[in-house]
Amino acid sequence: MFALYRTTLPAFCLSLILPCSAHAAAAETPEAPANAPSAAAQRQPLAERSQEDARALERQVPQAEQQMLQAGNDNFLALWKPANNSEPAGAVIILAGAGENADWPKTVGPLRRKFPDAGWHSLSLSLPDLVSDSPQARVDTAPAPSEPVATGQSAPAKNTPEDANAGVEKATANEGETSDGASPEQAAGSEDKADAERIFARLDAAVAYAQQHNARSIVLLGNGSGAYWAARYLSERQPAQVQKLVMVAAQTPAQAGQPLEALMPSLKVPTADFFYKNQAQSGKLAEQRLQASKRLKDTDYRQVGLITLPGNAAAEQEQLFRRVRGWISPENVD
Repeated sequence: MFALYRTTLPAFCLSLILPCSAHAAAAETPEAPANAPSAAAQRQPLAERSQEDARALERQVPQAEQQMLQAGNDNFLALWKPANNSEPAGAVIILAGAGENADWPKTVGPLRRKFPDAGWHSLSLSLPDLVSDSPQARVDTAPAPSEPVATGQSAPAKNTPEDANAGVEKATANEGETSDGASPEQAAGSEDKADAERIFARLDAAVAYAQQHNARSIVLLGNGSGAYWAARYLSERQPAQVQKLVMVAAQTPAQAGQPLEALMPSLKVPTADFFYKNQAQSGKLAEQRLQASKRLKDTDYRQVGLITLPGNAAAEQEQLFRRVRGWISPENVD
């Protein structure tokens, strides 16, 4: 009898303690309010780099030079300086390259400030953030989560050789496809088209704004990858309002659908290609464009070689300005 009492007493006490402990733990765990927003709902989308650059320019550039233009559903900042002349020669629209803003200290900013004194309006703008340059992967390679094994059940048997072959065939069939069923080439083409439409909308807005100020002649000037997008805009849209194209240190974006020299046959306006002869890569790309132009008939394409002046940025920018000005308005060369 005494032995039975010693055996059952601890079990009886334990049965009283366990429910109390579970109840206390549940009481200590805070319940989330029913109407509390999730972390995903609270997370705000990150602003585009170009939008952050525009906000910085709004603090640095005089208010009188700032113009908000409408391009589709987007508003973007452009910098406008009217010509210091009662009879302006026209307007120079400057498109900055990737990673640059509308007042970039090399090429973009100096040219936009110099042209008004030469009798030209200047309107500078930057590229939007490009979808094709975004870091997100195009192919979803994450494995599917494995099914949990319920307690008391044995683990599923390994695939038979036939199952394994089926898996290989399925993977081979899906190789080269993105998570939405499109191939990497199709996805890249879609991104390239989306980028082009957004950039073209900005250039359309810039051309329309220049026309509002009675610009008799409109010159489109692109710097770096901006030269590629300017050339592509004229190649695909062929706006009658733009009479000349200037490319400075032109570069083809890494994700572009076609190289810059492939656009040469469809350019219907006089084109000046300014490049730096003492930069190996710049000279090599310029040579490819020159060869492409020689294969065309009745082309109005001209290359102008410049030399960088290390340690003398002001003189280098003045050299560029005088050469560009001399080409767009040769009658006014000093």
